Amino acid sequence: MKISVNQSLLSKVLNVVSKAVSSRTTIPILKGILLKTVPEGLKLSASDLDISIEKTVPVTVLEEGSVVVPASLFTDIVKMLPNGEIEISCDPSMNVTIKCLTSEYSIVGQSPEEFPSIGEISAKETYEFDKNAFKEMISRTSFAASIDESKGIIVGILMELDEGAMNMVALDGFRMAVARSSVASLDRKRIIINARILSEINKILMDIPDADTVKLTLDEKRGVVDISDTKIIIRLLEGEFIRYRDILPKEHKVRVTANRKELVDAIERASVMARKGKNNLIVLSVADDRLTITSRSEEGTVREELFIQLEGDEIRIGFNAKFILDALKAVDDEEILLDMNTSVSPCLIRPVEGDAYEYLILPVRISAN
Repeated sequence: MKISVNQSLLSKVLNVVSKAVSSRTTIPILKGILLKTVPEGLKLSASDLDISIEKTVPVTVLEEGSVVVPASLFTDIVKMLPNGEIEISCDPSMNVTIKCLTSEYSIVGQSPEEFPSIGEISAKETYEFDKNAFKEMISRTSFAASIDESKGIIVGILMELDEGAMNMVALDGFRMAVARSSVASLDRKRIIINARILSEINKILMDIPDADTVKLTLDEKRGVVDISDTKIIIRLLEGEFIRYRDILPKEHKVRVTANRKELVDAIERASVMARKGKNNLIVLSVADDRLTITSRSEEGTVREELFIQLEGDEIRIGFNAKFILDALKAVDDEEILLDMNTSVSPCLIRPVEGDAYEYLILPVRISAN
């Protein structure tokens, strides 16, 4: 194999493809990126078996061929080279030479025959989404999924596709995030995708600014996400997701309308003390159109106060500060609603109008004092 490619272009492509390389794998070939000449130029592929990424870059092909290069080393080399034409060649023994101006590297590659076959899926359904709406829904939910692989299905995000609507749902046992969006008419479908994978897809979407749409093609066990000239093959999670609609409160006794940014700022200041204590605990006390936020540790106390609109009863309730901040920072509304019932029942954060998102947060039990 022998090719010539622009350094800046190749570096950008490597930044996308390398997101599928696992640093934790015990399989040596999965620590590499497959380079393969194709009629369109050079196809780069990486996989950790749960997510695979393919991206094609235009190059000058001087000699056809393929090789697997060590992902981390190859990416670092390309990034450090000056912006110009890079010549990459590989001999029959899989020794790879990289030349650019006065720089020359020689690295050891691996046989492409050992690289896992990513293959094509037998398409059953295809859906198309607005890229920005898709990105926003991932950002609004992915942080709430469990990161504990032993928790099973809740490491994933539920995607509900229905006629004219798409919902994403994530939960970890302490909080739940629901995001909703209007879409073109779709066939009904429920799939679950690992939140880690969707977060990586979100990063890739940010690296492809010229794309307007995201295409998702599904079969029984896998999905293919197509964005511009990038193809992402993902493994779907199998199992039954929690019936989240049964968890969402249907009524409230207390409703607080608050300025979102003022609330974020106040909680962040209070959480400086909360992080020194147990459970990252802050206490919200609502009375007379004022919300008081307090926290204490062995090192001191803090008190924050802001004006709100109150409907219903007074309440005093404790939360993990991080859980509230994660939800509030995932949206950009000027005002938000906090719906509550008792000091031991969940709080529901939602928009003043519509139902674009809902965040359910379990309280932390606090003393009566």
